Amino acid sequence: MSLTDKNIREKEFHNKLQSNSKGRFENIFYKAIGHAWLDYYDNLNILSKNSDILDYGCGIGPTIEKVINFRPKKITGIDISDISINKAKEKFKNSNIKIELLVDNCEKTKFANSKFDLVYGLGILHHLEFSKCIDEISRILKNNGSLLFIEPLGTNPIINLYRFCTPGSRSKDEHPLTFKDFNLIKEKFKSVSIKYYGFMTLVFFPFYKSTNSSFFKALIKLDQLLFKIKFFRLFAWSVLISASANVIT
Repeated sequence: MSLTDKNIREKEFHNKLQSNSKGRFENIFYKAIGHAWLDYYDNLNILSKNSDILDYGCGIGPTIEKVINFRPKKITGIDISDISINKAKEKFKNSNIKIELLVDNCEKTKFANSKFDLVYGLGILHHLEFSKCIDEISRILKNNGSLLFIEPLGTNPIINLYRFCTPGSRSKDEHPLTFKDFNLIKEKFKSVSIKYYGFMTLVFFPFYKSTNSSFFKALIKLDQLLFKIKFFRLFAWSVLISASANVIT
């Protein structure tokens, strides 16, 4: 497996992260975009059935745990962290679903062309060279395949200030996505959808205890209205990216 200096730094960072039993402080804020994850899993449920799917940057397999219940034909998971893959192998060693877990470089995988029906990932693309990943995903996806990713945006100045003040919580090479990155996806795929999350639900984070509360649901609706205006998309925390590949060649 050929690795760049950046790949090596990412591998070392995620190996260290998996060796640390303490979670990151900012994890408490993720409930502000919990509805994004629900949408993500709803889409996975539809796209995974009877499909050959790839968990792109699978970590220790938190998404695989859920996808198993969606009845895919086969799950393949890759990650640059050998510690993560070893933990995932132990977790799924008795699974009834066919699961293959590999240490691999997402930017340049070992897979044949047009292998997968679905490639999906949760917060992985911003750790990598984005253009290389999009090229690689388009190569290994079948012509009628799909991609599905949740990624952080890098356009909210307050969130960017927090990132700047907490460098130990992330790798130095992280690149939260910008609108320019979306154009790269649109160059490769004919059908692309970008859904935005986490503006007012994050601003008012201290004022709701449950994501089932009527207040939180009202904030979701407010965000949906605001994100219809391009300016307010700058303040989103996260996006759900989906594309059905007829891949542009």
